[in-house]
Amino acid sequence: MTGSFADPPNDVRITEYDAVRPASFAAVLTNKMVVVIAAGTPVGVALNTAALLGVGLGHHHDDVVGPDTVDASGEVHTGMGAYPIPVLRGTAEQLHDLRTQAAARPDVTVHDMHEAAQKARTYDQMSQTLAGTKPEDITYLGLALYGPRAAVDSLTGALGLYR
Repeated sequence: MTGSFADPPNDVRITEYDAVRPASFAAVLTNKMVVVIAAGTPVGVALNTAALLGVGLGHHHDDVVGPDTVDASGEVHTGMGAYPIPVLRGTAEQLHDLRTQAAARPDVTVHDMHEAAQKARTYDQMSQTLAGTKPEDITYLGLALYGPRAAVDSLTGALGLYR
């Protein structure tokens, strides 16, 4: 396969997924995305949290999904995340503080997953519960941050990898 990840070869079949802007190499070097999961979160909930946060980021940032690719037999594989996504771990208090700090930065996008969402049976139920919850009472299960590499690093540099 010739060409870069951001520039597929001419013979790649274009799909509706290609309507989004493919991630440019410069954007991948300049921006960063991370997921932070609360320490002690059960594995199944942690995996679900990471997946939901990734969906949120992909929905709100056109440049995070690369274009479709093709294998040697010509089989098309739909685009996937164009960024490496470190998965970090922090305490509940660290997540709360991190969300507050990141939300104060206009250059950083914050997606969060909280207990209200995890416990709700429907999106409407989660929205209603959250609307009645004071910010200081929200327990975060995970956060996803996206923005300039230096900004994201300064916010998350003290956190270790999720293991």
